[in-house]
Amino acid sequence: MTTQPATRPAPNVDRDIYPMPAFVKFEAADLPATTRWYEAAGFVVLAAMPGPGGSTTLVHLRRQRYQDILLVPARGVPAATGRVTMAAGGDDLRLRAAELAAAGGGTAEGPAPTPWRSDDLTLTDPDGNVVVLTEPRRADIDADAEWSAMVRGSVGREVV
Repeated sequence: MTTQPATRPAPNVDRDIYPMPAFVKFEAADLPATTRWYEAAGFVVLAAMPGPGGSTTLVHLRRQRYQDILLVPARGVPAATGRVTMAAGGDDLRLRAAELAAAGGGTAEGPAPTPWRSDDLTLTDPDGNVVVLTEPRRADIDADAEWSAMVRGSVGREVV
């Protein structure tokens, strides 16, 4: 499978091979198209494994260390879609959203502010799977000592 390089890769892509403590596996109706869409989202292809007959049976994608997605061809009835949230790692979410809009296929919504002082960019791939990239708004967090103290004070608090 030949893919186009991302216009702007995600920061800190780690190409080491290591035991993954967790990963996401999504089915793709059009494996090459979905792979290209994830590359526009800042993922890189670590491996494209051939199956019987030579066609690609698994694409291993990564944005940052421990941010792995395995894409496999959809077979028969589509599986339920999935959702995962990952740290954006300093990625410019507005620029990433614009690049994904130009790439086509899936969608990018946001970035949108959250009540916990981060911005979330919600990506929906061509098959309906959702990846949320989240980036803390450091300036807001650092500027509000009262809010920061409240967050630190909430650690270990009982849920009511």
